[in-house]
Amino acid sequence: MPTAAVMTPRQLYERLKNVRAGSLVCQYSLKKCEELVPLINEINALKKEKGAVILVHSYVSPEMVYGVADFVGDSYKLSRDAIKTSAGTIVFVAVRFMGETAKILNPGKEVLVTADDPGCTLADAITAQDVRRLRKEFPGYAFVCYVNTTAEVKAECDVCVTSANVYQIVEKYPSDKIYFLPDKFMGMNLKNEMQRRHVNKDIRYFSGTCYVHEEYTGEQIFKVRSEYPDVKIVCHPECNAEVVANADFVGGTEQMLEYMRKATAKRFLMLTECGLSARLQSEFPDKELVGSCTMCKYMKSNTLESILRVLKAPQERERVRIDEKVRVRALKCLEEMFKYAEPSPSRKAACE
Repeated sequence: MPTAAVMTPRQLYERLKNVRAGSLVCQYSLKKCEELVPLINEINALKKEKGAVILVHSYVSPEMVYGVADFVGDSYKLSRDAIKTSAGTIVFVAVRFMGETAKILNPGKEVLVTADDPGCTLADAITAQDVRRLRKEFPGYAFVCYVNTTAEVKAECDVCVTSANVYQIVEKYPSDKIYFLPDKFMGMNLKNEMQRRHVNKDIRYFSGTCYVHEEYTGEQIFKVRSEYPDVKIVCHPECNAEVVANADFVGGTEQMLEYMRKATAKRFLMLTECGLSARLQSEFPDKELVGSCTMCKYMKSNTLESILRVLKAPQERERVRIDEKVRVRALKCLEEMFKYAEPSPSRKAACE
């Protein structure tokens, strides 16, 4: 999603006028757009001057998605975009583990993270030491890590997955014993999905959770359905099993976007972070979102001001640095993901 060199307040307002996700933080008047545009144009001029590219996760505030992003998406898409870019500097507007993924894939490039609080409850739930301990406790298991993990954790695992490809990869992976980490809800949903597909695998999982997605409940779904019988419930696999079982569609961020793009329904409940709801309201103004969404404090700690500051004079904590031995081992884990997530040559030819 390349951005124009110079943006006007009216252009920004036209992209954001339908956004009503969350609180007043994500509501836009023409006056507010007039205040944002000078920062946006300064960032876009500076990134061009410095030969930088800006990767933006869908969960951050929409003025960054539609104002300064060169690429927008979920973890998997942005990982692929990071490989493709020829820019010498990658500015990652998300959380730190995503910046680490970009650095693993692009060791010769400068990778900068812009979040004032770049943590993540999932990534922070487990350490490399935990994985080494678990490997001793569960010998013979293949260790599958969610992309929401640090480089050190990826280096201790066999294959990485995202919310978009976890079922596909685990089904294909040549081991009937799987230890999934760190998200317990995704682990439960993975176990249930393999049973539904009649895939016989012994699946264990860790105890981490995403504090945003664990808030959603089955009761919330039932309440919304009783009020809006025609609603389509769309949720992320980081939600608990009751929510997933009662949803109309379960998928990663980009999959949710694609589902809404194709759906003939007009009313939706999106059970994921508010940033995606904002994108949906901007890109599909004829469709109605009901209920509430939840903001991730880590993603929302990215701001236009923090992007500009990092582009001008990054501090050491904003530079992503990874020990080379760790990076090489983590790269192998990511390469396994790409191998199992991509269609085989014969299947790809059939699709074409």
